[in-house]
Amino acid sequence: MTEVLLKELINTDINWMIATGHQREIAAGTVLIQEGKAADFLHILLDGILTVNIFQPDNNPLTRAFAAIEGNEILSREITRLTSGEVVGELPFLGSSPIATTVKAVEKSLIMSIPIEELTAKLQQDVGFASRFYRAIAIMLADRLQSIINQFGRSSIAQNQPLKDVLFVLGELYDSDIDWMMAYGTPHKIPANTVIIHEKGTVDALYILLDGTMSLSISENERNPLARAFAIMEGSEISGREIARLSKGEIIGETPFIDGRLPSTTVKAVSDAILLSISRQQMAVKLQQDAGFSSRFYRVIVTLLSQRLQGMLRRLGYGRRVYSKGLSLAENVKYEDELDINVLDHVALAGKRFDWMLERLRIN
Repeated sequence: MTEVLLKELINTDINWMIATGHQREIAAGTVLIQEGKAADFLHILLDGILTVNIFQPDNNPLTRAFAAIEGNEILSREITRLTSGEVVGELPFLGSSPIATTVKAVEKSLIMSIPIEELTAKLQQDVGFASRFYRAIAIMLADRLQSIINQFGRSSIAQNQPLKDVLFVLGELYDSDIDWMMAYGTPHKIPANTVIIHEKGTVDALYILLDGTMSLSISENERNPLARAFAIMEGSEISGREIARLSKGEIIGETPFIDGRLPSTTVKAVSDAILLSISRQQMAVKLQQDAGFSSRFYRVIVTLLSQRLQGMLRRLGYGRRVYSKGLSLAENVKYEDELDINVLDHVALAGKRFDWMLERLRIN
């Protein structure tokens, strides 16, 4: 990951980080990020190895029961290891839910710590820095998501998990951004069962789902991307396993704008749907020419990826309080799909903007 920061940031960005942050050595076993607690610093690993773990105290009988049912004896699970260039502690200032993992040093490591308060101010004041920084973080989060899928197997990913992208997308963007998207976007009616994105296939546009429902699925075989691509062109069916349903207002097809990677999921219309399509070329030009738009767009992508990553980590871990749906909610329990109070204002704004978009586009 060392090359990500060096590739995405420029010298003035790195110089600011050096001047603002402070370097320190931490001993093996030092906890850098504690699950469930807010982080006051963004940490960049300069040298050494960090381990990312999901842990749940064993003082909860249900937690112990779930672990026993699943054949696990230890209520702690290593998710991944981070090496030089990785960044941790970036989630809290995005307004995400509490951190779902504990990060600690495997060996003596060298880190640079930047106060979240100063970083937040820098991101607000310098749109060029914000665009480059959010893009770098998006690349890292996308890699972590893919790593978890590869490490734990596709069967470990829970099915039918809602992705409420609209709560973040339209709440983070400016009115001028949405005006541009409507001006350069084209509404399309998509019949049920139409595949708009193939796993490991090309993506021609960024989509916003205006109406209808779509499924998000992953293939259950490990065929290489080229073989899958030829199978798609030949019209062969590729078995897939649904992991989520997408509802109106959600963003689809963001992967090419991270670092040119191919999509890791297949997106298909479950019912007749309407999409706002913005061509990949137009989006690429806009991102390159408009630093303000670019910074807000990549912040949206980072927020979406962080929400998906945190939700996936919670489902892999033992931080659950109910084993099945349909039970009454408890006031003192934090549920994994519960909205953070800090984003409620964005939700209200997003809803108004979405209705405004539908009215402007005359979508009923």
